[in-house]
Amino acid sequence: MKLVSRLVVSSRPISWINTAFPFAVAYFLGTGNIDITLIVGAFFFLIPYNLLMYGVNDVFDYESDLTNPRKGGLEGALLEPKYHAATLWISTGLATPFVIYLLVVGSRFSGALLLLVIFSVVAYSAKYLRFKEIPVLDSFTSALHFIGPMLFGLALAGTSLTSEVVMMASIAFVLWGMASHAFGAVQDIRADKDANIASIATFFGARLTVKLAFGAYLLAALMLLGLPGRFQFAALAALPYLFVTAREFGITDETCETANRGWKRFIWLNFFAGAIISSLLIGPG
Repeated sequence: MKLVSRLVVSSRPISWINTAFPFAVAYFLGTGNIDITLIVGAFFFLIPYNLLMYGVNDVFDYESDLTNPRKGGLEGALLEPKYHAATLWISTGLATPFVIYLLVVGSRFSGALLLLVIFSVVAYSAKYLRFKEIPVLDSFTSALHFIGPMLFGLALAGTSLTSEVVMMASIAFVLWGMASHAFGAVQDIRADKDANIASIATFFGARLTVKLAFGAYLLAALMLLGLPGRFQFAALAALPYLFVTAREFGITDETCETANRGWKRFIWLNFFAGAIISSLLIGPG
């Protein structure tokens, strides 16, 4: 039971919906059906996917997490070494049958996209790859973790990813995801430097990283304004994020931990943004 408890915390339950919802909505909009593939895919991106993503991260970040006061609760588990092997085996074993099913029912293109998303999840944290320690690539890879399920859902449904609307929305949400990751990395600057870990925030510094995150949110909102009809209102979801990041314009590397107050707000703002986008998607055509 202790292992199960640690695995649940490691999988970040507060964030499950952030990956399951984009897949489910994208697949449903593309097919108009609630079928077994939607159910299997949504469950995969709800729990196994998050356990794989965050479990691998908690295993390979253990040493640096020891000095990070954020770890051990809502923002991630401090996973003791005795659980590391079990976490890797269980997260991989739980994900495998779902991945096989989704590969079998999909096309070559959707399968390749799914494998790319899975690779990015592992490459972000795993030893010898560690994309999280390559500034800018770390933010892009993190964004792919969340935009990937949506793109896979569209591809699995046979929807073209090259249409103007899909491309604009996808680029906007990549910018959104990169901004969120970059801002989140600011609070860990001192802990990361102590552990000799590079990130977009250690590379650019706290103040510039916050301003880059603000600019990425703003650009994402402007791109969403270019969507047709009611979908332009998705840009409204960016307003609280702009306010939260602007509050930290005066931050420094020495005061980086104060960004955690904004990061905690982001966790709940994600539900607000999801509510706005959901209302737009289910509204009248």
